[in-house]
Amino acid sequence: MKQQEFLHSAHPIDPAMREQVMAHLRAIEAQHQVTILFACESGSRGWGFASPDSDYDVRFIYVNRLPWYLTVAPGRDVIELPISGDLDINGWDLRKALGLMRESNPTLLEWLCSPIVYREETDTMTRFRALAEQVFSNAKGWHHYASMAKKNFREHLQADEVRYKKYLYVLRPLLAARWIHTRPGVPPMRFAELAQHTLDATADSALIAEINALLEVKMRAGEAATSPRWPGIHAFIEAELARNAAEPVQALPPAGQVPLDAMLFDSVLRYEPDAHTLAQEPQPC
Repeated sequence: MKQQEFLHSAHPIDPAMREQVMAHLRAIEAQHQVTILFACESGSRGWGFASPDSDYDVRFIYVNRLPWYLTVAPGRDVIELPISGDLDINGWDLRKALGLMRESNPTLLEWLCSPIVYREETDTMTRFRALAEQVFSNAKGWHHYASMAKKNFREHLQADEVRYKKYLYVLRPLLAARWIHTRPGVPPMRFAELAQHTLDATADSALIAEINALLEVKMRAGEAATSPRWPGIHAFIEAELARNAAEPVQALPPAGQVPLDAMLFDSVLRYEPDAHTLAQEPQPC
């Protein structure tokens, strides 16, 4: 399917809000004595179908100073700011992120694919993304998305009137599960790109038109807006859920030993202000 057939995709970031986000990130680094390696937009703005009143969901990965990793009792590995207006900011320590990577955590993997990046340490994150692809488990990823679609369908799409965004909260994981079923890799975050590679322009033309109509009205309406059921989309969801139940993905062989510890070790030393001095000190026998 050609990209232009999914026209309704946008990633709006108000310039004033972008500067506000950047100021918050700088303040977090100063207050917590950390280095932010990566910060992106998650949620509907990252997926490409934000409503006018959608929140800004800023997510980041950071590395602490060396002494933080050398305590008997582990420290808190999440930094969360109180939600302020429509701005929601929180992040994970690098060690936590690497542990979640090992489990093929879809939330983390979506951050890495976000089309809206506020900050990035390029060399470190290039290595981080390569490791994420290397350790990705198709079985874990597929199970997450297939289960999410089933749960959201059961909880949000049973009434005669449904919220626009709830359809997308079922469609997106369904298409991500279909992606994983047909190729051994991490699905893209952008809904339009995901649809481009999982739907057929000819065979699914009616479905594509209906999804585009849904996207168009959703991106103009408020987050809580509702409509009657969309019959074509509803039928596709039911058929895809049945297919998932009948044809679960076949797990590929797990990746071998991957140097996640080395990534953590190298990154902590790289961003430790006193790393050079520490490297020169004599080591105990």
